[in-house]
Amino acid sequence: MTTAAPTQTEGQHGITAHSDGAGRVIPVQTRSERFSSYDVADFPAVTGREAVWKLSPVAQFTNLTAGELDGSPTPIAHDDVDGFSVEWISRDDARVGSAGVPEERASANAWSSFDQALAISVTGEESKTLRLERSGLGDGARAAHTVITAAPFSRGLIIIENAGDARLTENVEIIVGEQADVTVVTVQWWDDDAVHLASHFASIGRDAHLKHVVVSLGGKVVRVNPTLHLAGQGSDLDSLGVYFSDAGQHLEQQVYMHHDAPNTRGRVTYKGALQGEGARSVWIGDVLISNRAVGTDSYEQNRNLVLSDGTRADSVPNLEIETGDIAGAGHASATGRFDDEQLFYLQARGIPEDEARRLVVRGFLVEIIQQIGDTELQERLSAAIEAELLGADGQGTGGAQH
Repeated sequence: MTTAAPTQTEGQHGITAHSDGAGRVIPVQTRSERFSSYDVADFPAVTGREAVWKLSPVAQFTNLTAGELDGSPTPIAHDDVDGFSVEWISRDDARVGSAGVPEERASANAWSSFDQALAISVTGEESKTLRLERSGLGDGARAAHTVITAAPFSRGLIIIENAGDARLTENVEIIVGEQADVTVVTVQWWDDDAVHLASHFASIGRDAHLKHVVVSLGGKVVRVNPTLHLAGQGSDLDSLGVYFSDAGQHLEQQVYMHHDAPNTRGRVTYKGALQGEGARSVWIGDVLISNRAVGTDSYEQNRNLVLSDGTRADSVPNLEIETGDIAGAGHASATGRFDDEQLFYLQARGIPEDEARRLVVRGFLVEIIQQIGDTELQERLSAAIEAELLGADGQGTGGAQH
């Protein structure tokens, strides 16, 4: 699938030149009209002025948007679990391309470059958990592609953990069959200098449920952008994210939830904390309720807790509604420092200030962590956040605590 390619008077992602003045641009009329293509050659070079890149440190990953990529299979490790299959498949496998099309150059570069896709299949109606670890990617620019397919009525939890060094751009497709109920968790434990750009595409079938969780703790630049399509009647989505940006880190997520069928339900909740000079987070939440999506129940929110000076959190919720026949829709965004009343309450009961601050942060982020559904991972994430909070002078500990 390819929409009309940009011309000389047309910018990336459907931003077009205004008719009454050279150089002036207007955005596409709706989020679903963005330019998309599998071919990296269809996208102009990234400058950082494009709408999709304007909050990203594009100079730090030019080799992923413009350079040649190693598309060989990435090193992985996993246990054999009944109800899951894990295999490498060819580019021309019918499952590849089932969930979405790249909307920016890094994603298209990965799509144009991968040799084989990692295919994870979920079958069987019994609940089960697959843990997959990926590390040892090295410092060369790489591409990757993953396809997760949940058969109708299947149930399962998939945890993908990323660690070590990396310069990676990738696409992850998630296809959830009718009445399936799956959770997909990706955890970024990357080393301090790692760069990771990821586009996730999910298609949720009739009366199916997807819980999609993004956890970003390590890495220098981590950008995970989920596009989540509620395509079947009665489809249900919980999109969750938790992140902790410390000194010099850039953690970004651009979430797109598209209600495209009747009686769908969607919840987007991302929470993050920032600590240390130069800590940066970006969250952009786009929700589109199409004219077919009558009876929709939708809500998105992003909350950021600022722990020190020298940080920056960008939080931009957007909501488009094309039908008036909905159950409800809304969005919220907030960025702030500690609640002084909470600190006073804890200190008044003999808890030292430093410990009181850690309790407040843990309480703030635990709402997301506890919804993952895996006790072992939840405990490790809680320990990693505690280590971040104990980092000397707000420097944090990167992704070394996994």
